Amino acid sequence: MTINWILERVEESPSTNEDLMSRWRDGELWEPIARVAAKQSAGRGRMGRTWVSHSDQALTFSIAYPFKKPIAKLSGLSLACGLAVIQGISQATGLSKDALKELGLGLKWPNDIFLGDAKLAGLLIEGGQVNATQPTWLVIGIGINLRTDLTIEQNIGRSIASISQITNEPKIDADVLWLAIIKELGDVLEAFEKNSFKAFQQEWNKWDIYQNQTCQISQIDKISMEGIERGVDDEGYLLIETPNGIQRVISGDVSLRKAS
Repeated sequence: MTINWILERVEESPSTNEDLMSRWRDGELWEPIARVAAKQSAGRGRMGRTWVSHSDQALTFSIAYPFKKPIAKLSGLSLACGLAVIQGISQATGLSKDALKELGLGLKWPNDIFLGDAKLAGLLIEGGQVNATQPTWLVIGIGINLRTDLTIEQNIGRSIASISQITNEPKIDADVLWLAIIKELGDVLEAFEKNSFKAFQQEWNKWDIYQNQTCQISQIDKISMEGIERGVDDEGYLLIETPNGIQRVISGDVSLRKAS
């Protein structure tokens, strides 16, 4: 079954995630919906980070979807959605996934898409279940850099990657990319509802950019663990091999980086 998304487009929004979250809190979500903003002035990433976007520089949108499963059964969803973004990029650019992988496209646990050593896109999932009789509404926000912006790089103090580096085109058709990703997200969400993350584990590990490298887990800017990253298990938990054995890391407010 294909999801029939309600599509909304606005010129500007503080946050498309907050737009849909507000409707969820007010009991005003009824059907799966996708909302895109040409400009987002107060977008949010994981751990309270901001994501400010401008027209033609980034594609920023959110979807809201009602799961039949309780939120406790949706572990690993953000990882599966990362695979949908990759598939959508493949469809929109006409490049095979093998070609994209050769260009350096990959996934960083738990919510990021990288191109080489620079972040291309990120995801943020919010929402929940009002009570046991109601569906679990999750709002999934996605931000993708369409073209490289030196001003943004200077402001955040690091390099960013963009779709223009993949296609070598100065201007990207954001609508084509948006609709391609929405379609792939629909397929992934339906498959996830039936099979959970286990169905995506093997594929995700193929795209893991840090697998078999020495990495650090940090929390509140303090290193809490160091070891060899061994991919994810069938629930989407990160596996770190340490002198004390394999440790499972739940997403939460932790970050992953390569050891220096």
